[in-house]
Amino acid sequence: MDGADLEVFERSLRNATDRHTGGPLDAALAELGWHDALTVDPEAAISTLFGLQGAANVTSSALGHVLAHALGLEATAGPGVVLPTIGRWDPPGTLEDGLLRVDGLATAALADRESAVVVASTRDGVRVVTVATSSLEVRRVAGVDPGLGLLQVTGASLPVTADPASPPGGWVPAVAFGRLATAHELVGASRTMLELARQHALGRIQFGQPISSFQAVRHRLAETLVAIEMADAMLDAAWLDGSSGSAAMAKAVAGRQARTTARHCQQVLAGIGFTDEHPLHLYIRRVLVLDGLFGTAAAITKSLGDELIAGGRLPPLVPL
Repeated sequence: MDGADLEVFERSLRNATDRHTGGPLDAALAELGWHDALTVDPEAAISTLFGLQGAANVTSSALGHVLAHALGLEATAGPGVVLPTIGRWDPPGTLEDGLLRVDGLATAALADRESAVVVASTRDGVRVVTVATSSLEVRRVAGVDPGLGLLQVTGASLPVTADPASPPGGWVPAVAFGRLATAHELVGASRTMLELARQHALGRIQFGQPISSFQAVRHRLAETLVAIEMADAMLDAAWLDGSSGSAAMAKAVAGRQARTTARHCQQVLAGIGFTDEHPLHLYIRRVLVLDGLFGTAAAITKSLGDELIAGGRLPPLVPL
């Protein structure tokens, strides 16, 4: 997309995410042609929507569509794609001797689908299996962030009669796209947390002056902005590089910096930030879960370190 088209696209998506969440947002995205944009310009579609989703603290089935696109599946399969469980990035299914075992997550849209799409590990690689949703145990996840609407999807010893096919796009690129999407959502959530803290600092009066004039508060807000911009810059580099390694680094940086943002903003907001009346807790809950999707910052960093040690050399620098 060129500059003018991207501006209109972003404005339309911002209007949708400001007004809708869940199923209504899915309907708005379909009407706006977001799925077509995902095919034509994945970077613009993913970075714009997920950044806005994070900023507005809303949900959709877009993450499933991102994985379906990366796997080379039909767009209609998107809402039914099963995601890896929290903290992991291996396929959510295991297929052995014609029996499928499933342990993963899905967006809320799966509840209305007749079939689920499961990427499964086999002795010969990775395969895509379509199973009836009724054959799976699907329950809503409460936990830290029930508002995210994730579903836990499990199943054991499910017979697979049809010959499963290899995903055209492969699982590694799908994980990379999933990490980029969630990283953009983390950055979007971080920007809103910073804005909430900034507004509070400007309006909160202590000792006859706004706390935004205090050096300690300014330092925390400044460090938060640096953390967010670092994550955003890493995402730009990951899109430019296009490798799964850079996508992993972008997700790790976004997760770590989102936690830094949450910590600093909670300190600035102080007592009001702990209350249900203030929206900060919604964003903190969201980033804690998003950090876990497709691997936490700590787990990804360790995995990348292990790969570097095993390979015995540093990855090439991203061309700027």
